[in-house]
Amino acid sequence: MRAPADCGGWGRLPSVRLMDFWERMDEVFGPAYARSWAHDVVLTPLGVTVDDAIATGVDTKDIWRAVCATTEVPGVLR
Repeated sequence: MRAPADCGGWGRLPSVRLMDFWERMDEVFGPAYARSWAHDVVLTPLGVTVDDAIATGVDTKDIWRAVCATTEVPGVLR
């Protein structure tokens, strides 16, 4: 059984695999919309989109935290 996505819980991990990040994005936005959202929405805490953050090497746990701060991610998925 996989633990629910947790923004704070990621702080304990040295890094989060990109595959895990996209699984969490799919849970929150749905598989099709997650990719569109990642391309179009600027994450206020980072000042760039998810796609740009990934392309420039920002750690995925930091990106996930920014996603949580930018949207109303349901508590069970944080």
